[in-house]
Formats: sequence, C-alpha cells, structure tokens
Amino acid sequence: MILRRSLLVTAPCLLLGAIKAAQANPDDQPQTVSLLARKLYALPDDDGAIEAARNKLAADPKDVSLALKLSKAQAAKRQYREAIATCTAALAAAPNNADLLVERGHRELGLREFKAALADLSRAGTLEPKQLDAQYHLGLAYYFLRQFGDAAEAFSRALELAQSGDSVIDCSNWRYVSLRRNGDTANAARVLARITPDVKNTEPHLFFYLQLLHFYQGKLSEAQVLPPKPSGPADLEAELSFNTINYGVGNWHVYNGDPSHAVAFFKNATSGFAWNSWGFIGSELELANGPR
Repeated sequence: MILRRSLLVTAPCLLLGAIKAAQANPDDQPQTVSLLARKLYALPDDDGAIEAARNKLAADPKDVSLALKLSKAQAAKRQYREAIATCTAALAAAPNNADLLVERGHRELGLREFKAALADLSRAGTLEPKQLDAQYHLGLAYYFLRQFGDAAEAFSRALELAQSGDSVIDCSNWRYVSLRRNGDTANAARVLARITPDVKNTEPHLFFYLQLLHFYQGKLSEAQVLPPKPSGPADLEAELSFNTINYGVGNWHVYNGDPSHAVAFFKNATSGFAWNSWGFIGSELELANGPR
C-alpha cells in the first residue's frame, strides 16, 4: 500500500496524547480477551522500534505517514489498542484518510472488534475503492462476521486489483473459502481454476496460502499440507503457517460436511501465541460459536 503524506492541522495535541498513552507497559493488562476466555497480551518494545517511531512523530505530529509508522510498529508488538489510539488521534484531523482507516480497521479485526472494523473498512473502501488493502480487509471483516456472501464480493474486488502472484494467491484463498462457506461451489471452483502452475509465490510469508489452494485442488493431501508444530513463540513464521493451514484444513472439513473432524485442527490453531493471525481468529470463532 502506498502511504499518502497528509498534514494534521487541527489536532496535534491529540496525537501527542496518543503517544503518551502508548507508553504504558503492554504487560499490565491484556489487549483483549478471546472468545474462548483467554487473555491475550502484547509484547514489549524490546528493540526500541516503537520508541523510535514515537519520537519521530513527536518531532512532527502533523505528519500522518509518521502516525501510520508508529501504529504499525505498535501492531508488530501486538500493542493493538495503542495502535488504534494512534490512528484515532490522527483521524481526528484527517477523517478522510483511507490509509488510517484501513490501519485502524486491521487492528480492530485483531481485537475481535469486527463491527467497528467493518465500519472503518467500508468507509475506506468508499473513499478509495481501488485500494487493495481496503477491499481485502473489508472481506475479512465480513468473513469474521459470517457474512460470507459479502466477504466473497469484497475478495472478488480485491482479486481484480491484485497486481502480483502473491496477491492473487492471498485473495484467491479467502474468496474460495468465503464462497464455499456461502454454499457457492460453482464459483468456488472457478477460483481454483485460476490457480495454474503459472501462478507463482515469491513472498515466503504467503507460501502457506498457495499450499492450501493446492490442497483444495486435490494436488496435496492433508498429511502433505500440514506443517510441523512450531518450536516456540519466537518462531513467528512457523506459527503463522501452522495456524493458517490448520484453520484452512479444519474449515475444509466444515464446508465438506464433517464439522466434528474440524475441531482438532481449530484447537491446534488456537494453541499458540500468535493470537492476531487470521487462522487463530477464524478457529477461535468456530470453537466458540460452532460452524454455520
């Protein structure tokens, strides 16, 4: 996403207030409580990335791009409430900044505040309908609210905006599962038909989505697609892959009529520490509410 530079001209004090609020120890209280009653915590700013971003914003509190950088630095440490406060302060003076709305909506999704995220992301999509991140995260908001038809439409718009193989893979995965959960097997099959050998993955972070698409196509078996359990919370990429694929396989059993078989996969995906991953959130929803 290309970040637009915008000047805050009316509320620099609000930004500075957000800076001070973000100085609280993230371990003092949970960021949120999961739908399974688990307290979910942030990480400390052990490398000083948040402090550095905060100092830069403090030196130029009217610069929205710096507010976005601070929010992303906070989110990287799962300090989502602080990130939302940073965006909210910036939006007070730049209410039509789609990048800020997408960033805040992204973090609201992580806190399971799906309706708030839907409002922010819908507005961002209206302001900038050709922004891929807005449509993609809007699709996730609808999906987690179990409005699968609306999710499929948002992911369709995101797919039309995709400019790289990685984006095609990412959006195709979510459009496919949205259609399957909505009972639209014909259009879901058309999504998979586009995933030919010519569709290549270059971003390691998204390789697990390509594996899932090959699993849906029947090119990989369940045993072949499932990754080993992460060695620990420090192995973030392994945990993201583990959560994503376990959710994808469990979800596959749900829309193929075997929800009881899915439970073990959903429990796997919620057993670790990457509580902000989409696979963790999706699995948590299934375990808390049951498939429908």
